[in-house]
Amino acid sequence: MSFKDKLLTSYIALEDYLEFDSPIHDVRNKAIKIFEDKGFPSKKEEAWKYTSLNQVLKPDYSIISHKEKNVEWKKVRSYFLHEIDTYKLVFVDGVYSSFLSETTHDDVDVCLMSAALSKSKYQPVIEAYFDKIAGKDGITSLNTAFTRDGAYINIPAHKEVKKPIEIINFSTGNEAAMFLQPRNLIVVGENAHVQIIERHQSLSENKVLTNAVTEIFAEKRAYVDYYKIQNDTVTSSLIDNTYISQESQSICHVHTFSFGGELVRNNLNFYQKGERCDSTLKGVTIIEGKQHVDHNTLVHHKAPNCESHQDYKGLFAENSTGIFNGKILVDKIAQKIDAFQQNNNILIDDKATINAKPQLEIFADDVKCSHGCTVGQLDEEALFYLRSRGIGVKEGQALLMYAFANTVLESVKIPELKMRINKLIANKIGVALGFEL
Repeated sequence: MSFKDKLLTSYIALEDYLEFDSPIHDVRNKAIKIFEDKGFPSKKEEAWKYTSLNQVLKPDYSIISHKEKNVEWKKVRSYFLHEIDTYKLVFVDGVYSSFLSETTHDDVDVCLMSAALSKSKYQPVIEAYFDKIAGKDGITSLNTAFTRDGAYINIPAHKEVKKPIEIINFSTGNEAAMFLQPRNLIVVGENAHVQIIERHQSLSENKVLTNAVTEIFAEKRAYVDYYKIQNDTVTSSLIDNTYISQESQSICHVHTFSFGGELVRNNLNFYQKGERCDSTLKGVTIIEGKQHVDHNTLVHHKAPNCESHQDYKGLFAENSTGIFNGKILVDKIAQKIDAFQQNNNILIDDKATINAKPQLEIFADDVKCSHGCTVGQLDEEALFYLRSRGIGVKEGQALLMYAFANTVLESVKIPELKMRINKLIANKIGVALGFEL
């Protein structure tokens, strides 16, 4: 039986546990039909030209964990931003962990998708927002059909969440191979502010494949500051699908730090639906071995007088592979747009590979749009200069790499997170530097 057939059979069994009066019952059924028709993406599709899922789909994944395992705080403390107080939504093998979590309903809702789907008081929000901007491709529809739990965050108008929110999905290795499908819904009301940190982390060497979907709605003048930390084991793979809808004068920043995993695919889609929106997409990728990271971005300008800024940096060592497929789409009505896209990559070893495809698709005639891409190696002259000042080769290379990534790091708004990422990069490069960026 193929993995696709196993999923379709599992959905039939799952229906026995789902309530027919669920607000998303019909949505689920439509989604599974889309998945049945389209299946998993393949390299025949242009957007997946450089990324094949064949290898990561081979293991015999468990769809639902059949054994529960408690996770001790001291063993996972390092994966949290424990230097500051945060709200926490923690899931262990796809199941909510009340012991590790800290939720709230004081002025804002930071709680579970399962609770939002089962309680009538949340139904208006679910009906208004759930699956409204998520893609109707096979992989996203698969997540929609199997939606059971994840983060539900609703920030009412004029509210500011006083501390960051962490969304962490742990895999314990209870199953020989595990397939996880977290679903997050985030609604940020007019003039509301929120900061969110998302992480997927395996606690064993067992195979894990995560198919995550996040929908974010930023209403008028809302502010969303979102960070994705991807530093998992080489036996873990992640397909991350994030969809963001922006109303007028909203500001949305998404930073993606990809440092680990067997295969990571980031599908990041922005839809600017109102005037004077501001969208920022930034990322740093540092990988080695046979790791594979694919960034696929879209900024769709649907209204005039908006801005978007993309800046992705990549450092690729040994036999690793990087992909950047970034697209800016400007509708005819979207005049006075200022859109920028930049992708810079360094190949540390000769066998490393980068495939870059920056794209502009413009139907308006009064815009300011630019894109660029570079692929090269570390500057030998700069390295020679550092060595002439008594700095070793390894330390000199690290300094150049830090300088290369600094344009992304400098825009991180949470100081403790910035320090944590700084240390992750130092560990990835294999040096200890006596300064912080």
